[in-house]
Amino acid sequence: MSWSWRILAVVATLLLGAGDGRADDVTLKSGYALGAKSCGEAPLAFPRLRIDMKAGFCAGLVASRDDGLRFPRGIMQIPGHRQFVIADMGGWGHDDGRLLILDPAAPAGQRLREVITRLSYPFGLAAGPGGRIYASTDTSIFRFDPLAADPRATIETIIRDLPGRRLTLPDGTRLSESAHPLKAFAFDRTGRLFVNIGAPSDNCLSPAPITQPCAAGEGPSALAAIWLFTPPAGGVFAALKPGDPSPPHQVYARGLRNSMALALHPRFPDPGTAFLQGENARDLQDVFAPNEEINAIEQGRHYGWPYCYDLATPSPEFRRVLQSGTLKSFCTTASHYQQPWSLLPPHGAPLGMLYYTGDRFEELKGRLLVGLHGYRPTGSRLLAYEVDEHGFPKLSPAPVRYHVSCAAEPTRAFQTAAGPARAAAFDEIIVGWHRVNGIRPQGAPVGMTVADDGALWLVEDKNQTVIRIDRTGEAAPEPLPCDVRSDQLIDRLAALVMDNGASRARLATVRKTLVERHCSGCHSDFGLKAGQSDRDKDLAVLRFMLAQDGWIYPGDPESGRLRQRLRGLGAERQMPPGADLIKTEPGYAKLLDVADDLVARMVPGTRMRVKPGGPPHRKFFAADGRECGDIPFGKIVVVTERSAVNKPGFSRFFRPADTYLNGACTDDDGYYIQQQLLVPL
Repeated sequence: MSWSWRILAVVATLLLGAGDGRADDVTLKSGYALGAKSCGEAPLAFPRLRIDMKAGFCAGLVASRDDGLRFPRGIMQIPGHRQFVIADMGGWGHDDGRLLILDPAAPAGQRLREVITRLSYPFGLAAGPGGRIYASTDTSIFRFDPLAADPRATIETIIRDLPGRRLTLPDGTRLSESAHPLKAFAFDRTGRLFVNIGAPSDNCLSPAPITQPCAAGEGPSALAAIWLFTPPAGGVFAALKPGDPSPPHQVYARGLRNSMALALHPRFPDPGTAFLQGENARDLQDVFAPNEEINAIEQGRHYGWPYCYDLATPSPEFRRVLQSGTLKSFCTTASHYQQPWSLLPPHGAPLGMLYYTGDRFEELKGRLLVGLHGYRPTGSRLLAYEVDEHGFPKLSPAPVRYHVSCAAEPTRAFQTAAGPARAAAFDEIIVGWHRVNGIRPQGAPVGMTVADDGALWLVEDKNQTVIRIDRTGEAAPEPLPCDVRSDQLIDRLAALVMDNGASRARLATVRKTLVERHCSGCHSDFGLKAGQSDRDKDLAVLRFMLAQDGWIYPGDPESGRLRQRLRGLGAERQMPPGADLIKTEPGYAKLLDVADDLVARMVPGTRMRVKPGGPPHRKFFAADGRECGDIPFGKIVVVTERSAVNKPGFSRFFRPADTYLNGACTDDDGYYIQQQLLVPL
């Protein structure tokens, strides 16, 4: 049996489920195929997700988009109660956010209810002083009683007028959308409040050539910082009345691009105990640079943004600033700059971090857990660090390796411009969460919490889910195969575009006026390199877009994430961030239409729609009769044979690497659907 057929056999077995083996036992929720197995014990037994996990752990799906989740970002248990509070941003639209109550013991479909709506970017949640639940918007911190008859009526704002999505920078520049407006926050055990104040842009907005320090990161109200608010005697902040100013703040630490993950050791602020931050580092062209960071936060220290990244690599934009004046040799001077405690996998995007204080997982007791949200091959996982008696991750000498999903080189050593770097080694609780057609989508964990029974709970925003992690006595299943377009399929699609004059012209327009003008420095520069010919540039951009998970479905631009990100649709944040180019740049909206046309017409054939009416899904097949999956009505396919020669009564269509494949077929087989189920656009 060939390797490819062995993989298909494994996938088919998984799809049939480990129960009685019937395919009709599998249901789909938020892109996950759920069988008969559960994770946990009643009343907290939930359908088990097929996520690659460390032996002894399992993941159960508590709630999904079917329950009304839109963009969940934070979760915590209400102390002394079985219910949880969830911060659901709703997307990146303003005032779309909500706070929800989750009752995990309620019947499926009845576990969530809204308690507060019309919030701007709710993210952080904490049980704070006074026994209340505290939550954040982009500009405020407030507390409320989630179990009151009218929770909104119990809201008491304790901090207001924080730098939010709308900003005026020290040089007078006004921003209608800051790149990092969300407010993660944490209380220490004395009641002091630490709040993330994110950087307004990736690497400062100063125009080139830069000859002055970044004004946004300087001064008594610096951005890219952690602010400290100290409560009055008694340790509880007063509720602000209309017109009251916010309590004063200190810049506790600065030079931190975006502190979405904060973890205070349970004994902090005892001398020597850890206050840790997970840094979302700047964007660079390289998939494997720069590294993300774990920083050991100390009052008054500067952690590098925007001047340094990795351990001591100077940002090239600030070369002049770092050669003279007060910032001369900044990145190598310990009295000025505090290097990271440890590196994290590059572009992993740490959005959640906590110390495990429960009793359910003895092997995790006291460890630091870090969730990686990033969509690149280094993200989509949950890490566990062994720490010393003060809470700091234990460091190992170089080389220290980390895993890379679905890559020819499955591990890499931490590197900086100076060579291999020491770092804290880690275990992986969620080992890999890449997409596998018909079985699971790619995962993007955000907020985490430890329940009173010791179970781990997390929210995952890409697929709108709440997940509970529990113990299992079963052996860990074999890792699922990676599910991405093959190089051969990318070659085939690229040839169809490059050999068609109209498609090639659309591609060149997208590359010159969209990618090169607005996306430089992001997403590995789309594969563009110095010295390439125009044809090579076009091909590099096209191949990069085709290789990204879910960006493009040929013939159906509305289903791909590329269109959603460029236009800021649904829960997707508009890219590039920080500028509404559709409104401010003449011709930009038409340029996005050109990008849509490129995707719609890249495969020769007739675009048709799956016919509505009757069941919400339509089955499609391979030429030999194997069932390949179910596609919802309303989806667009490119029909290459209206009347398939080798399958009477069927049409052949081309929609490769589709989310609706069940794993039993490959793109090379071609897909067939009953003719009567397709209608013209």
